Amino acid sequence: MIQTLIKNWLLLALCGVLDAIISVIYLIMQDTDGPLTFHSWNGAVVFLGKLALAAGACTIAAGILRSTNGKCWLLVLNGLALGALGLIQYGFVRFRISFLTVALLIILMAMSIGILELGIARTLRRQRHVADAWFLALAGVASIGFALAFLALGFRWIKIEPGSHSDLLWLGSYFGFSAICMLALALRLHSQGLSQAGPSRGSHTGYSFGGAGSFSMIFANRRRAAISPSSSQRLSRSMRS
Repeated sequence: MIQTLIKNWLLLALCGVLDAIISVIYLIMQDTDGPLTFHSWNGAVVFLGKLALAAGACTIAAGILRSTNGKCWLLVLNGLALGALGLIQYGFVRFRISFLTVALLIILMAMSIGILELGIARTLRRQRHVADAWFLALAGVASIGFALAFLALGFRWIKIEPGSHSDLLWLGSYFGFSAICMLALALRLHSQGLSQAGPSRGSHTGYSFGGAGSFSMIFANRRRAAISPSSSQRLSRSMRS
């Protein structure tokens, strides 16, 4: 699974960039004094839906493409939830969608990426990358914390004042946090892939030198074999004389 993510680190970075754009738009919409272009709610929500669909597709692709060592199903689940959120925002903008539906999708996204981050942190800790392991472990715990917060918001255990747009603030905060985590994870996986490529190139070079040495030994043996008959002939002539 780790090797699959290393190969697809660029897709993870693209997901982080799209999450960052989504976060900025939510935060601008939350501010009632923001630009007038974002006060057209339907247009803004449709644009958010397109961005979420693109980010979900990139996340799913990062979990399954070039997966010779196993697919990352937690990342696929995260992408499916994000894509479903984008589909709701893009295709059903004219219908009233309850915040509970959005909150449940965010919970699914936060839990899946949180568990994935904790799993990668455990792997990095075994490889003695302590600083990266601690960062991803804290990010995983924070993701699960966001899931619990949206669970409370969705079931109205935490009250949202009408007209306060606090739900947009929560969504902007989560997507901003998700962008940081995705970008950090992508860069860490990329650096790990480069560190793994270094020893493999060294071993490949060693094999080439070994092959050249073997070829030299074979050539020397053949040369000795070619010389040995004439040597035996000279020895037999000297004995006869």
